[in-house]
Amino acid sequence: MSAARPLTTLRTFAVTAVLPLLLTACGYGAASTDDGKQTEVAADAEKLSADEVRIGYFPNLTHATALVGIQEGLLQKELGGTELKPSTFNAGPSEIEALNSGSLDIGWIGPSPAINGYVKANGKNLRIISGSASGGVKLVVDPEKVKSLKDVKGKRIATPQLGNTQDVALLNWIAEQGWKVDAESGKGDVSVVRTDNKITPDAYKSGSIDGAWVPEPTASKLVAEGGKVLLDEADLWPDKKFVITNIVVRQAFLKEHPDVVEAVLRGSVKTNEWINAHPDRAKAAANEALKELSGKALPAEVIDPAWKSITFLDDPLAATLDTEAEHAVKAGLLEAPDLKGIYDLAPLNKVLRAEGKDEVDDAGLGVE
Repeated sequence: MSAARPLTTLRTFAVTAVLPLLLTACGYGAASTDDGKQTEVAADAEKLSADEVRIGYFPNLTHATALVGIQEGLLQKELGGTELKPSTFNAGPSEIEALNSGSLDIGWIGPSPAINGYVKANGKNLRIISGSASGGVKLVVDPEKVKSLKDVKGKRIATPQLGNTQDVALLNWIAEQGWKVDAESGKGDVSVVRTDNKITPDAYKSGSIDGAWVPEPTASKLVAEGGKVLLDEADLWPDKKFVITNIVVRQAFLKEHPDVVEAVLRGSVKTNEWINAHPDRAKAAANEALKELSGKALPAEVIDPAWKSITFLDDPLAATLDTEAEHAVKAGLLEAPDLKGIYDLAPLNKVLRAEGKDEVDDAGLGVE
C-alpha cells in the first residue's frame, strides 16, 4: 500500500463513473440547489442577530433531522423573525466548499467530509456543534452467492465512494478479517467497487456486484431486490452507536451570531425529540419532504426498515468520529489529522441544559 496521503488527493484515483470523494451517506454529484421550501416567518416575529441563516443538508434519511425540522416548521419556529434559507447538497465536498466560501452558515454533513473540511482549512473555519444521527449502514449481499461473512472473501462489494465513510468502514472490516485490499484500487482479497448509490441497486440486479456496504435507504432498496442483510455496522460499535451525521457551522458565523446558532440547535434538539416521540408521523414527514425534493417518495418496503435502523440523537458521538479517522489512517487514505478543536459543544450543551437534558462530551477534541 502506498504512503498515507490527504483525502483530497484521492480524487485522482477515482474512475470516471465515480464523483468527487467523501460524499456523506447517500450523497451524489457536486451541485447544490435551493430546496424550494418556503419557510413561513410570522410578520410580527422578532428577528435574532441575523436577518437569515443559510442551512445545508442532504435529501436522504440520515439527514432526517433537517428534513423533518424544515418540513414541520420546527427549525423556523425557534428562529422567530430570522429567515431560514435551506439548500440541498448532493455531495460532501460541495457543502464543505459552500461553508468555506461563506455562502452557507450551518450544515448537516457526514463525519468524513467534516474531518476533511476541518483539516483542509487547518482548523480555522468549521466546527462540529452537534450530532444528528447514528447508524443506518449495512452490508447487504446476494444470499445465493454469499451465505456467511467468510464468503465475502473473493466477492465484489460496492461502497458509495473512494474514501467515503462507508468505504473506510468496509476497508477496516476487511483488514480485521486478515484479508488484504489495496485501498486506492479496491483490488485484493475482496474487490471493493466504488459505485454511486443511485446505480447500486441496478448493479446488484445485473449481478455486477455481489453485495454492498451502504447507508439507508440504499441498503433497504437492495433488500427489496432480494438481498440479505449480512451485517449491520452498528453491531461493530460500542453500544451499537456511531456517528453518521453531524451539524457543522462556520466559526465566523458562530462568533457573530451565537443566538442564531443556539436557535438552530434548539430546533434540532426539539426536532429529534419529536421524531423519537412520533416515529410514524416523523417518517411520513421525512418521506413527504423527500417527495417534494426528488419528485418521488420511498415505498413502504424501503422506508420502513430503513427508518428503524437510524437513531436520531443530539450527541455527536465524538469518540466514534475519532475512531473513524483512525480507520482512514490505517487504510492509507488519510494522513494522521490533528482533530483537537474540531468540536465546540458549548452552545449545544447550553441548549440541552435549558431543555433539562444531559450534556454531551467532545472526547477531548473540543476547543479550549
